[in-house]
Amino acid sequence: MNVAASERAMTIDVISDVVCPWCLIGRRRLGEALTLFATREPRVRPVVSWHPFQLNPDLPREGIDRRSYLEAKFGGRERADEIYARVRAAGKSVGIDFAFDRIDRQPNTLDAHRLISWAQARGNPEELVERLFRAYFLEGRYIGDRSVLAAIAGEAGLPVDAARAYLDSDEGADTVAAMDRRVRELGVTGVPFFIFGGRVAVSGAQEASALVAAMEQALETDGV
Repeated sequence: MNVAASERAMTIDVISDVVCPWCLIGRRRLGEALTLFATREPRVRPVVSWHPFQLNPDLPREGIDRRSYLEAKFGGRERADEIYARVRAAGKSVGIDFAFDRIDRQPNTLDAHRLISWAQARGNPEELVERLFRAYFLEGRYIGDRSVLAAIAGEAGLPVDAARAYLDSDEGADTVAAMDRRVRELGVTGVPFFIFGGRVAVSGAQEASALVAAMEQALETDGV
C-alpha cells in the first residue's frame, strides 16, 4: 500500500497578532498538539496558514511609547503588571521567558502581517512567524520598523532585499486590512483563534489536549 497516496490534508487556520503574548503561547501549544496528533493520525498532514488580526489597528504607523500604551490599555502600570504576571507564568509552562521589560515601543503590526503574507505566498512562513514573535517578546526589537522586519526576514532564510522592496512598496496593505476585517465579520473578537478543517473553531491559547480534541473532531466531521 502506498502510504503517501493515502495521506489526507487538514487545514489549520491560525488567526493571530505578533504582539499578542497569548498568540505566542498558543503557537507553542499548537506545536505540542501537532506532535501528539501525528502519533495518533500519521496519515493526516496538517497544513497551517496564518491570518492577520491587528490588536491595535488604529495605532500610528510609527507606533507609540510602550508605557503610554499600557497605561491607556490597562488603566495603569500596576494593573498591567498584574496581567502580565499571569502571562509570564503561562509562558514559562511552555518554555517562553517573556522579556516585557525590553519592549519600549508598541508597534503597528500592519507591515509585520504584510511580511507574513508575503512569506506565505512564497512557501512556508513558519520560521518567519517564529522569529517575529521572538524578536518582539524575547529580544525587545521594534518590529514596526521596516529595516528590522527585513533583517528578520533574512534571519528566517528569506531574501532581505526582496523583503525590504516589498515592504517599501506598500503592496498587500489593502489585502491584509481586508483579511483583518473579514475575520472580525466572521465573529472573531480575540486571538489566538484556530480553525481546524475549516469547521471546528477554538478560541484562545488552550492546552494542547484541547487542540488535539478539536483536530480529531474535524476529522470525524470530514469523514477522514
